Amino acid sequence: MTVVSFLAPGADAPAGGQSVAAAVGRFLDQVQAATTRAGYAATLTRLTALAGTRPTASLRPEDYATVMEYWNTAAAATWNRHLSALVSFTAWAQRQELLAANPARRLQRRKSARRGDRAILRTRLEALFTDPESALRERLLWRMLYETAARAEEILTSNIEDLDLEFRRARVVSKGGAIEYVHWGTGTARLLPRLLKGRTAGPLFLADRRAPASGSRAPAAADICPATGRGRLSYPRAEYLFKQASAKLDPHQKGWTLHQLRHSALQHLAEGGRSAPELQAKSRHQHLASLGRYVRLGEETSARLTTEADPAARRKSR
Repeated sequence: MTVVSFLAPGADAPAGGQSVAAAVGRFLDQVQAATTRAGYAATLTRLTALAGTRPTASLRPEDYATVMEYWNTAAAATWNRHLSALVSFTAWAQRQELLAANPARRLQRRKSARRGDRAILRTRLEALFTDPESALRERLLWRMLYETAARAEEILTSNIEDLDLEFRRARVVSKGGAIEYVHWGTGTARLLPRLLKGRTAGPLFLADRRAPASGSRAPAAADICPATGRGRLSYPRAEYLFKQASAKLDPHQKGWTLHQLRHSALQHLAEGGRSAPELQAKSRHQHLASLGRYVRLGEETSARLTTEADPAARRKSR
């Protein structure tokens, strides 16, 4: 995803040094990986909305605290992701001698609670994928994320030109900027032509409205569909819609995260007996050790083992 500058060309810098908006624009321009750049932009947009016209040197811990208040009730992983964006920007700004102090110094990473039910049951996933109340765009995105076991950012930043419909694969930019391929199954293959409707270029998943042509919220040209004028679907919007739709199927009624689709896909493959190297090929993790948290067998395996070991259940099946 291409990110436009936060400061219009030729705009004057405020007294006291380069503005926060201009510094954020320069910082994002030097981030090579599109998925990382898009993730950072989601956080830093809030910083520019708060202090965009001020000198970067004027940023204080109170400014960062105000930005992070937006995610106070979010999961620890979400909080940590947005905090990492601020920390990365701060480190860059200090190297550029735009900042002397560290405005992030009072903020701390949060410890994620360990949960044994991060994988979603297959029956609930199928109900979600076929829910007639959900739009085609959402049902395809969710199924595609599950069948490819891809990261949500990788699919949301994909363009139609990256698709290889014949071989059911897509070229994605993964962590670190590497170019890799993800593969999908029949469910995705059946829905894709219905979503494309003859479109041959531009973002794969589009927002509901036409993108603004000018102003601070206008996306880059690469993030606008040349046929419809609509912008690219953002991660926050896609996550919100998934949580809303999945809340009615979630026993905790909180809804699930898009990342749980990747986790579920890998765990279900592990439960099916796939080897660690096979899982690594699917997930594209660089190290096998990274698969540990994905392939820990969970609730479905526990339920099956309990049923198989139940003497009463065995007598009933005879």
